[in-house]
Amino acid sequence: MLKFMLFIALLVSFTAQSAFAAVGFREMTLPDKQGRPMHVSIWYPTDNDRKPVLLGETPAFRGQPVVKDAEAGTGPHPLVLLSHGYGGSWRNLAWLASELVNKGYVVAAPDHPGTTAFDMRPPEAVFLWKRPRDLSRVIDALLSRRELTGGIASDRIAAIGHSLGGWTVIELAGSRFDAKDVVKNCVTQFGSLYCKIFKALGVGRDAASTLAMGADLSDRRIRAVVTLDLGPGRGLTPQSLASVRVPALVFGAAEDVDKETAAKADIAATNKDSAYLAQYLPSATTSYALVPGSLHFSFMQPCKPGAAALIEEEAPGESIVCKDGQGADRNAIHRQVADMIVAFLQRTLPAR
Repeated sequence: MLKFMLFIALLVSFTAQSAFAAVGFREMTLPDKQGRPMHVSIWYPTDNDRKPVLLGETPAFRGQPVVKDAEAGTGPHPLVLLSHGYGGSWRNLAWLASELVNKGYVVAAPDHPGTTAFDMRPPEAVFLWKRPRDLSRVIDALLSRRELTGGIASDRIAAIGHSLGGWTVIELAGSRFDAKDVVKNCVTQFGSLYCKIFKALGVGRDAASTLAMGADLSDRRIRAVVTLDLGPGRGLTPQSLASVRVPALVFGAAEDVDKETAAKADIAATNKDSAYLAQYLPSATTSYALVPGSLHFSFMQPCKPGAAALIEEEAPGESIVCKDGQGADRNAIHRQVADMIVAFLQRTLPAR
């Protein structure tokens, strides 16, 4: 199956180019009467020929060329939502956004309030069950404001998430999380490090949050989902995963971070969660792949040479974000992942 998917992906990469000239980019803030305003980044096809700027360029990370605030090309365009991991941001999957826009998609990535690098909150203030609803809010906003994107095809919407973002999009597809069981069996089923992460996420802190996390958080407008080494997938019930009716492409990291590095960086291996997802999702509509050389953070933005040392100096333990498998090249990993995602979306979100 993996070889077949790679073949189809390569074929699509040569045949599904966008008719538009460049990648446009704009930012907006969605207001919220309940005190949850949300920053959203939007990439879209444009014919604007202004000189692009490098988006997200830092001393450690490579940016992507975009034309800021350009007029959007006429749609309707298929829409892909991106969901970042715990403590991440819209920048993490900007490389993938550019790849998708070059194939004709509009891409939108919110910074999830409470769990983004720009807004981290203590466990008692983290409302994890609102993450899927954040993506639904983005869909509402883009469907109602055509001028932002050139128009969205309401029947061609997908969601992609990395790490906790993977959990977010699979919840959006209809799965349900059993916080009560997770807390009860945390040490035996997940290990102490994962339990620490659950606590930081406010999992099981009270009866109300436990009930809210087990609710139906799905959005029927979502027609396909992609998870990138998700976590915490094993908290999703097998019954709810089996009932998911939209196609899913599940990526797991091919290699585990060693225990010493994981403990220092305060992360847990998550490829077990991806395997769990692949086991219980409907086999007829689910594809599962381990990309050679990939670690958990291989799905994030490319690092510059010397970035790991620079990050380690500023934030000890955090240089793991630049670590891939021994001898692996992150750009090559991204190429494989992008090609497989494009092939999957072409199949599951076909043009009218």
